[in-house]
Amino acid sequence: MRQLPLPVQLRPEADFAAFVVGPNAEAVAAVTAWSLGSGDDFLYLFGITGSGKTHLLQAACRQAVQSDRSAIYLPLGHGELAPTVLDNLELWELVALDDIQASAGDATWEQGLFDLYNRLREFGRRLLVSADTPVPELPLTLPDLRSRLGWGPGYRLLPLPEDDCGRLLRETAKHRGLELGADAVDYIMRRCPREPGYLLGLLEEIDQESLRRKCRPTLWLVRQILGIR
Repeated sequence: MRQLPLPVQLRPEADFAAFVVGPNAEAVAAVTAWSLGSGDDFLYLFGITGSGKTHLLQAACRQAVQSDRSAIYLPLGHGELAPTVLDNLELWELVALDDIQASAGDATWEQGLFDLYNRLREFGRRLLVSADTPVPELPLTLPDLRSRLGWGPGYRLLPLPEDDCGRLLRETAKHRGLELGADAVDYIMRRCPREPGYLLGLLEEIDQESLRRKCRPTLWLVRQILGIR
């Protein structure tokens, strides 16, 4: 995958196989088709933090590249990005823009996004966008950009039911290469909020602490981490 010189990497677990679908089967099917060059050219995903937007955008780019298509993922909430990062993105076949709400209200960003939409359509490219709200609720100042964001279908990503959160924890740990035992998973699910964003953040902390201490992510380590939170 061609990448920009930015400190942005695809998460190792960000593929479709590791995504716990839950109530979001229609949205996942649409994004999967998009990544394979079928379905709609323009898609808009929205949902609360931890609902899986970033995972799906990164999974779509990974799948596209594995299918011999060029793809690029850009997190617009990244503090080091400037509007010029949008220049020449039509050179990629598939473009995924995460957290577009971070650019709302900035005239330079909004104009750049509007121009990008037009170039992508002219070149026959595909665009996948995520945000935390539906298009009508974005605080945009450029009406034409709002209309472009509505070119394709929009899908709300719904939070996972509690029963699926344990599966999310296990599947994500597996794809990270973490040997998180059943006792550790059970301990976490009994004592922690059953909320995807929290659980994935905790798993990242377990991963980093396991690497730092050069030990397996045992129940003892999990207890140590939760004890100092």
